[in-house]
Amino acid sequence: MVARGIARLLLSNDGEAALELTVEPWAETQKIPPKQTWAVVTHSPEADGSWSGTLRGDEPFQVGHRPESVTVWVNGDCFHLSDMDGNFVDSADRHCPVRGYDS
Repeated sequence: MVARGIARLLLSNDGEAALELTVEPWAETQKIPPKQTWAVVTHSPEADGSWSGTLRGDEPFQVGHRPESVTVWVNGDCFHLSDMDGNFVDSADRHCPVRGYDS
Protein backbone atom coordinates (compact mmCIF):
# COMPACT_ATOMS: atom_id res chain seq x y z
CA MET A 1 0.00 0.00 0.00
CA VAL A 2 1.33 3.46 -0.87
CA ALA A 3 -0.10 6.77 0.39
CA ARG A 4 1.38 10.25 0.85
CA GLY A 5 4.95 9.05 0.35
CA ILE A 6 4.51 6.21 2.86
CA ALA A 7 4.55 2.57 1.77
CA ARG A 8 3.65 -0.56 3.75
CA LEU A 9 4.44 -4.12 2.81
CA LEU A 10 2.76 -6.91 4.77
CA LEU A 11 4.70 -10.14 5.23
CA SER A 12 2.93 -13.21 6.64
CA ASN A 13 4.60 -16.28 8.01
CA ASP A 14 2.09 -19.08 7.53
CA GLY A 15 4.68 -21.73 8.38
CA GLU A 16 5.43 -23.68 11.53
CA ALA A 17 8.94 -22.24 12.04
CA ALA A 18 10.31 -18.69 12.26
CA LEU A 19 10.90 -16.98 8.91
CA GLU A 20 14.09 -14.97 8.55
CA LEU A 21 13.51 -11.42 7.28
CA THR A 22 16.40 -9.33 5.97
CA VAL A 23 15.79 -5.66 5.18
CA GLU A 24 18.25 -4.15 2.70
CA PRO A 25 20.24 -1.99 2.21
CA TRP A 26 20.55 -1.90 6.04
CA ALA A 27 21.26 -5.67 6.35
CA GLU A 28 18.81 -5.72 9.29
CA THR A 29 17.79 -9.28 10.14
CA GLN A 30 14.80 -10.34 12.24
CA LYS A 31 12.74 -13.53 12.64
CA ILE A 32 9.01 -13.42 11.93
CA PRO A 33 7.40 -15.92 14.32
CA PRO A 34 5.07 -18.59 12.95
CA LYS A 35 1.49 -17.53 12.21
CA GLN A 36 2.31 -13.78 12.44
CA THR A 37 2.15 -10.90 9.98
CA TRP A 38 4.52 -7.95 10.13
CA ALA A 39 4.55 -4.66 8.23
CA VAL A 40 7.66 -3.13 6.69
CA VAL A 41 7.02 0.63 6.53
CA THR A 42 9.11 3.16 4.64
CA HIS A 43 8.93 6.84 3.70
CA SER A 44 9.75 8.28 0.29
CA PRO A 45 13.08 10.09 0.08
CA GLU A 46 11.66 12.46 -2.54
CA ALA A 47 9.67 15.64 -1.82
CA ASP A 48 7.02 14.60 -4.35
CA GLY A 49 6.55 11.19 -2.68
CA SER A 50 8.05 9.18 -5.55
CA TRP A 51 10.33 6.15 -5.24
CA SER A 52 13.59 5.36 -6.99
CA GLY A 53 12.63 1.72 -7.61
CA THR A 54 14.94 -1.25 -7.85
CA LEU A 55 14.16 -3.18 -11.02
CA ARG A 56 11.54 -0.68 -12.21
CA GLY A 57 11.08 2.96 -11.34
CA ASP A 58 8.60 4.27 -8.77
CA GLU A 59 8.41 1.09 -6.67
CA PRO A 60 8.94 1.30 -2.90
CA PHE A 61 9.92 -2.37 -2.40
CA GLN A 62 11.46 -5.36 -4.09
CA VAL A 63 11.10 -8.80 -2.49
CA GLY A 64 13.19 -11.92 -2.94
CA HIS A 65 12.73 -15.24 -1.18
CA ARG A 66 14.57 -18.44 -0.49
CA PRO A 67 13.52 -21.43 1.58
CA GLU A 68 12.90 -20.20 5.15
CA SER A 69 13.87 -16.57 4.42
CA VAL A 70 12.72 -13.41 2.65
CA THR A 71 14.69 -10.29 1.69
CA VAL A 72 12.98 -6.92 1.27
CA TRP A 73 14.85 -4.14 -0.55
CA VAL A 74 13.47 -0.82 0.69
CA ASN A 75 13.68 2.15 -1.68
CA GLY A 76 12.75 4.73 0.97
CA ASP A 77 15.13 6.71 3.12
CA CYS A 78 14.23 4.76 6.28
CA PHE A 79 12.18 1.80 7.50
CA HIS A 80 10.58 0.34 10.59
CA LEU A 81 8.85 -2.91 11.45
CA SER A 82 5.58 -3.42 13.28
CA ASP A 83 3.12 -6.19 13.93
CA MET A 84 -0.52 -6.01 12.87
CA ASP A 85 -1.45 -4.25 16.13
CA GLY A 86 1.06 -1.47 15.44
CA ASN A 87 3.56 -2.62 18.07
CA PHE A 88 7.18 -2.02 17.15
CA VAL A 89 9.08 -5.17 16.32
CA ASP A 90 12.45 -3.44 16.56
CA SER A 91 12.97 -0.21 18.47
CA ALA A 92 16.11 0.88 16.59
CA ASP A 93 15.89 4.47 15.33
CA ARG A 94 16.09 4.58 11.54
CA HIS A 95 15.28 8.29 11.29
CA CYS A 96 11.70 7.73 10.10
CA PRO A 97 9.49 10.76 10.76
CA VAL A 98 6.60 8.68 12.16
CA ARG A 99 6.72 5.04 13.16
CA GLY A 100 4.03 2.40 13.46
CA TYR A 101 1.67 0.39 11.27
CA ASP A 102 -0.67 3.30 10.54
CA SER A 103 2.07 5.72 9.56
